[in-house]
Amino acid sequence: MESNETKELLQEMEERRASRRKALMLGGAALAGLALTSRSAFAATVTDADILNFALNLEFLEAQYYTLATTGMTIDVAAGISIKGGNGQAGGTVTVKSNPMVTFTDTSTQDFATEIALDEQNHVKFLQSNLATAAVAMPNIDLLNSFNALAMAAGLGTSFDPFANETNFLLGAFIFEDVGVTAYQGAAGLISSKTYLDKAVGIHNVEAYHAAGIRTRIFQAGSSAQSASQAIAMTRAKLDGTNNDDIGVGVTNNAATIVDTPDAQAQTYARTTAQVLAVVYGGGAAGTGGAFFPNGLNGTIR
Repeated sequence: MESNETKELLQEMEERRASRRKALMLGGAALAGLALTSRSAFAATVTDADILNFALNLEFLEAQYYTLATTGMTIDVAAGISIKGGNGQAGGTVTVKSNPMVTFTDTSTQDFATEIALDEQNHVKFLQSNLATAAVAMPNIDLLNSFNALAMAAGLGTSFDPFANETNFLLGAFIFEDVGVTAYQGAAGLISSKTYLDKAVGIHNVEAYHAAGIRTRIFQAGSSAQSASQAIAMTRAKLDGTNNDDIGVGVTNNAATIVDTPDAQAQTYARTTAQVLAVVYGGGAAGTGGAFFPNGLNGTIR
């Protein structure tokens, strides 16, 4: 990406950061009231099982991505993890290129990717175990056309192969991890069981560790990878409807933006389930699906 484009991206990122900071300072009470109202209305229509199944859909996506990148195989083949529902419903398919195993050039990054793959597999197994017969089956997942559509939306070209090389893998992971962190934070307030809430917070923390590791490696990869992450972050913010709740990796005001904290309070932020769906569906309509979930999620929240 040209240097003037990089400067424009950084300037826009700082403007969005300032806009969010201003909104928090001037309208914090109103925003909090809106969040509580939405939470109360939503909580009346869903159960803890619905929230956990929402998370399970996302964990299927992450587990498949990392397992394919590190082994070239899907989770059922590589790790013997069932993709069926708790009542035996058939699992979906994964659309991905042939031979997706990434050729890593850095051993530490490969080791880290393998660690994340194992973590995401364990998240799937944990949620399945706790949901038991209520667990949904894995939905159809697209790890091919989805990335091409995202690349076009972000202005990165007509196609993007996250399995082509180590840097592309990191950028693909960047998409999932940041969304996962915000999704768990947003869903935490909807969980009524303290036991489930404790576990959800535990998973949220692990996803945050993953995100920090991925963002650090993108920062170390240089300006081209950083610029791509900024374009992706802007696209996510547009898809979730805020236009200002997400920042990519780079340097602003002589400080790195490795941590995704776009406000003055230095805190992570939450996305509602609707906002998460808008991102993973690539703007597709709720209940219909698109992008990474071409036929939508399985379960009540879809």
